[in-house]
Amino acid sequence: MTIEKRVIKKYPNRRLYDTTESKYITLDDVKKLVLEGVPFLVTDKQTGEDITRNILLQIIIEQEEAGSPVFSTDMLQQLIGFYGKSMQGAASNFIQQSLGMLAEQQQNFQQQMTRAVTGNPLAAMQEMTERNMELWRRMQNEFFKATGMGKKPAAAADETQQEPDDADQSDK
Repeated sequence: MTIEKRVIKKYPNRRLYDTTESKYITLDDVKKLVLEGVPFLVTDKQTGEDITRNILLQIIIEQEEAGSPVFSTDMLQQLIGFYGKSMQGAASNFIQQSLGMLAEQQQNFQQQMTRAVTGNPLAAMQEMTERNMELWRRMQNEFFKATGMGKKPAAAADETQQEPDDADQSDK
């Protein structure tokens, strides 16, 4: 079952028209759709071109100018540095996975805090720590797989953990 995306049309006068609600909307309204998880598509009324990314970038620019920015100048320069290089795809995947992991951690943290208030706080914190470590390992493995880099760090860590045990047994 596919979810129908709400269609928003951008007119030459720069106004956005929500075809579902049959009214003009603002970038703030589009931001609300994002925050509410409503799937949508923004098209240019004249060309029919999908301009959803452009509208989302406009929202990010407004948010960056309005308050405490998420992106530092250094971070933006590094991001720009990835364009046109072989690592562009890997960087894109890494950022996307990192944001997904951050959102998942935020949701898990909220659930853990709710359980901590109503149950055993130490068990909740231990469970949250274990989940975070697993998420980090999964994201790191995907990054190394995408970049074609050698051994996965988790595997390397397992081997180094085994070496002291082997050494301890040989000393006995």
